[in-house]
Amino acid sequence: KHHGIGEDNIVPTNGGDELLRLIITTFANHGDVLAVAEPSYSLYPVLAQIHHCELVRIPLNDNWGLAKDFAQQLNAAKAKLAFIVNPHAPTGLLSDAESLLSIAKEFKGVLVIDEAYIDFIDPQLNHDLIPQVVKLDNVIILRTLSKGYSLAGLRFGYGIGPQSLISPMLYKTRDSYNTDYISQQLACAAIESVDYASQTWHKVRQMRQQLSQQLQQLGLSSLASESNFLLVQIPAQFEAKALYLALKAQNILVRYFDEPRLDDKLRITVGTQQENQQLLDGLSMLLKQG
Repeated sequence: KHHGIGEDNIVPTNGGDELLRLIITTFANHGDVLAVAEPSYSLYPVLAQIHHCELVRIPLNDNWGLAKDFAQQLNAAKAKLAFIVNPHAPTGLLSDAESLLSIAKEFKGVLVIDEAYIDFIDPQLNHDLIPQVVKLDNVIILRTLSKGYSLAGLRFGYGIGPQSLISPMLYKTRDSYNTDYISQQLACAAIESVDYASQTWHKVRQMRQQLSQQLQQLGLSSLASESNFLLVQIPAQFEAKALYLALKAQNILVRYFDEPRLDDKLRITVGTQQENQQLLDGLSMLLKQG
């Protein structure tokens, strides 16, 4: 009811991670090619290795968007499955529905769109792939209650897609009791309380914009995020890793990625006004110290 689709279009899972495992188990064999937009979620290469699949990484363009020939590259690599995080992590950027649907229609394999951070998108964008996805035959959407509903410990997620893709996961490869009764009831209660949850999403969007502006005043620019975090560029005269460690020493936790294109940036989760101010004070002091 929440998404306006039928039961045959949804498979419940023990968190989004189980859905990813289910998808690979169901639709890929040993030696098959899996593809990801790079950088991406760190679990994808782990799952590829566990399932003895080859992983092809397709770099995002200079603006952190999907390559124009993304679908062609997928087909050239003979990818069986492809994974796109949208909104993207760790940039927070959103790929529009038209682009994703175009990729899906051209791609010869199964496209998985990981929408773990979907709840933080500006509602004025009217971004909703579900009505189109259930009509296609090669797209699965991942949803989770871990982010937007703040229920990471509940371990409840679900996949949305056409019956032809959902059915084999639901009746062949899924464990019979992969989600317990308590988590099912709590998940239903959370989704039924979407009006309350949406108030939290609204606050996150407000604080995201405010935090971005305040960071800019410190000389720290960030990308236009549609998630609950900001990817912040650290000026050349400072080291991102050093700032990360210095903030950690003050019990302020941000994410540092020791990999190309990201090692001069920090990913900062949007917190409460008090938490954000503590972060800003800590950064201001460190930047003044040089």
